Amino acid sequence: MASKLDEEMFESSESDDSDTELQKAFMRGELKVGLNRPAFVPRAQRPSINNVEGIKQKLEHITKNLDWIETMDVIFDGGEEEKEEENNNTTEVHDDFKREMRFYKQAQHAVTTAIPRLHSLGVKTNRPEDYFAEMVKTDEHMQRVRAKLLSKQQGIERSDKMKKLREMKKFGKKVQQDVLQKRQKEKKEMIESVKKYRKGNKQAAPEFMKDDDFDINTEKEKKKSQGKSNKRKAKDKKFGHGGKKRGLKHNTKSSSADVSSFNSRKHSKAPRLNQPGKKRKAQRPGKSRRKKMKK
Repeated sequence: MASKLDEEMFESSESDDSDTELQKAFMRGELKVGLNRPAFVPRAQRPSINNVEGIKQKLEHITKNLDWIETMDVIFDGGEEEKEEENNNTTEVHDDFKREMRFYKQAQHAVTTAIPRLHSLGVKTNRPEDYFAEMVKTDEHMQRVRAKLLSKQQGIERSDKMKKLREMKKFGKKVQQDVLQKRQKEKKEMIESVKKYRKGNKQAAPEFMKDDDFDINTEKEKKKSQGKSNKRKAKDKKFGHGGKKRGLKHNTKSSSADVSSFNSRKHSKAPRLNQPGKKRKAQRPGKSRRKKMKK
């Protein structure tokens, strides 16, 4: 604890000494307005060196004039199509299929150029029969790479096609709705104009009804009342003309004594029971009797 207190006292004394020194310098007029820090001294710039002659001498020293068989370098300019794309700035960088095709063309050009040159120099290009080493990437591997690139490209084309189909479907539905609304509107206007024409307003008739051949009277003529019809008379006789209906069918002295509707031949026949010509159907026995019969 004592050591910590001594350190704090020492730091506070140092800060007090620095403050007193700044006050004395300010009294002497040595301090100026702004931050009191030493002036920035820039570093001395290194002189630029461009020793062209030395660079050329070094290049001549490291250059080796070797035969083509030692390097076997073949330059591929890319073809006319790729030159046009570079000139027009239409090269598709993210097209993996085109990039692989360019690698393939470059390799093909190198083979077709280098093999005849090697043959002219007497260098064999075919494998010996006892040489069984394979290349870094086999043909099967490259076929898989090609198939994967083709499937990726087909997937992109399929998704673009589906997007276009969805957009066309939305547009087709909108057009179909507009056509249906237009037809419904025309049908409603046609019905209203026909109704007005039937009521006698010939100016509101549709175009096909304005011809002279269609000039007929479609208004139903009201039939003049020529008395009551037989149907109306029968209903009036049955149900009356309104008013009180209760008690109309009660018997009276005269109605109970009236026997004009009695027919002796019809109402005096006795019931026909046990006729010899007909046999009654045997009745099914009950549940208890059926159980006894089973026993």
